[in-house]
Amino acid sequence: MKTSSIILKILMPLILGAAILYWMYRGEDWQQIRHVMTDEMDWTWMLLSFPFGILAQMFRGWRWRQTLEPVGEHPRTSTSIHSIFLSYAASLVIPRVGEFTRCGVLKRYDDVSFPKALGTVVTERAIDSLLVMGITAVVILLEMSTFGTFFRKTGTNLHDILYGFSWAGYFVVAICAIAMLILLHFLLRKLSIYDKVRATLSGIWQGVISLKDVKNIPLFSFFTVAIWLSYFLHYYLTFFCFDFTAHLGLGCALVTFIVGSIAVIVPTPNGAGPWHFAVKTMLILYGVADEHALYFVLIVHTVQTMLVVALGIYAWLALNFTSAISPHTSVSDL
Repeated sequence: MKTSSIILKILMPLILGAAILYWMYRGEDWQQIRHVMTDEMDWTWMLLSFPFGILAQMFRGWRWRQTLEPVGEHPRTSTSIHSIFLSYAASLVIPRVGEFTRCGVLKRYDDVSFPKALGTVVTERAIDSLLVMGITAVVILLEMSTFGTFFRKTGTNLHDILYGFSWAGYFVVAICAIAMLILLHFLLRKLSIYDKVRATLSGIWQGVISLKDVKNIPLFSFFTVAIWLSYFLHYYLTFFCFDFTAHLGLGCALVTFIVGSIAVIVPTPNGAGPWHFAVKTMLILYGVADEHALYFVLIVHTVQTMLVVALGIYAWLALNFTSAISPHTSVSDL
């Protein structure tokens, strides 16, 4: 039963993501997609976006190291960053496993307490969630007039949009909602397991409350803002790769970025499927042709996922040349 449950957790996200992608791209002309990538796409902007994708993960590594200091853990900066690179790549295979992967890396190479590290991850996720919710509220307020203008010019309203959805569109939304509920169920089960292990729960709690003891709050705030600004620029610069998105502007980029960030909550590898569907839908709202929106989300997501894979491979190789710290050796001794 336990083995089948593990297999289900691995296969379900893969099947869900694959099913959504198949539904979206069935019948597409793949030669045309290749033509867009080789002859119509400006790869300069894609390459310019890469440093921001790398910086986002590096900022996260630096911030995590800062969060660990109040609980008495001092991992090496390089190990912290490599653990982040590896965690994102690991999540491509098994969604959400990255949080445990990076804690395991610090435990193995820098003898960092796994429960404490996991507690600080909970802290980070809470901070990031609050920031994303704040940005979402601001974007909705700023772009409300844009939605109103769109509805006036097209003569449509919310009722027409909802009833314009095909049965397949409703089906995909329903599947994503069910997947989110299943993920919540597994998270609650994990929490109940932690409740039974007092030592582990104590370590997690220490990590959660560590934020109040962070020495340099302005630096922590800078890292937090820099993480999400880098993520946004990593995404926004790809707009200029294509003629059909280059003119859309900052407002559209913010809206699609936030919608995509929320969509990746659905447990599929790197949000594959839900991210494509959500961003494509919003691009169409901003006047991008259905076919062009499909090209954009497929190419951008695929290329950025390849960057995650490359960083993961680099981190794995770098860690293989990293000496593990014994329990009796501190980082300062190296």
